[in-house]
This record gives sequence, structure tokens and C-alpha cells, in this order.
Amino acid sequence: MSYREIITVEPGKRGGRPCIRGMRITVGDVLGWLAAGMSVAEIIADYPELTEADILACLAFAADKEKGRELAGANA
Repeated sequence: MSYREIITVEPGKRGGRPCIRGMRITVGDVLGWLAAGMSVAEIIADYPELTEADILACLAFAADKEKGRELAGANA
């Protein structure tokens, strides 16, 4: 599954920041938790609505963004 099927952008939600499957959890939230040392299992335990695929999608999105690629065709 491509992160483009998981990461959504809605102008009125969380200031238009990329979110996971239309939820109010942003890519930045997940990246921050990982950077703080949380494991995937700990994140899912705290946020059971998330899946491992969601977290991997956040990493793939961040990798593309760092390479200068944009989230083309973002949907809600």
C-alpha cells in the first residue's frame, strides 16, 4: 500500500497538515513520537486506531518530502 492511500490533507483539519486516514493525528505527531524514542508497538498501544502500515506511511511520506517530492493529488 502506498502512503498516498493513507496520508490525507484537508484544509480545515489540523491547519491543513498531512493526517492519517482523515483522523486528527498528523504525520508530524507520529514522527515526533518516533523521534522521542517510542516504538511502533508503544504508539499503537497508546493510539489503537493506528496501524503499523499507518506509521510506515508516515516514514515514507517524510522520506519523499525530504527528497523534495510533494504529496500530489492529496485527498480527504
